[in-house]
Amino acid sequence: MAAQPPPPPQWVLDLNSAPPSRPKNATYADPPGYTATSTSKQRSQSSKTPARQAPTPDEMDTLKMKKAWELAIAPAKQLPMNAIGMYMTGNTLQIFSIFMVFTLFKTPVLAVASIQRVFAPFETPGTSSRLLAVKAVYVLMNMLMLGLGIWKVNQMGLLPTTRSDWLAWEGERTWSERAVPREWL
Repeated sequence: MAAQPPPPPQWVLDLNSAPPSRPKNATYADPPGYTATSTSKQRSQSSKTPARQAPTPDEMDTLKMKKAWELAIAPAKQLPMNAIGMYMTGNTLQIFSIFMVFTLFKTPVLAVASIQRVFAPFETPGTSSRLLAVKAVYVLMNMLMLGLGIWKVNQMGLLPTTRSDWLAWEGERTWSERAVPREWL
């Protein structure tokens, strides 16, 4: 004789059974977020309501263009954060400031290099001509990020901007004023 499996616990039976109906004379309100189970009459009425129609191709193109514009403007949203980070790292050569500048150069270059892959989900026959302006704005925003990196490298004194940086026979720039006396240097 085969052994009978034990009966399921009471909580399994309670979970699988329908919830008890609410008494008509209940004076307390349902808690926030609670939705009572619908009766069969309510279910039949809700099934008669028309189903949501699929969006038309024009509506989908409009939605894709909105999302593409959001993606194109996204690098500009990073500019203030990166500018504050560049200001906070100072103008001296430190490992942290070097890594920040490296990131400012690497990120825009990789983003522009992968522009076709980034905007491929938005490419349809209806949006292909309008995506050119979006891609141009995306490239411009990434060039602003690259410009911030160039500004930081110049602030650190790493850009060759004087004649003495290029010509061996030129002397260093002489300053007309100094903040500290020459003897202290």
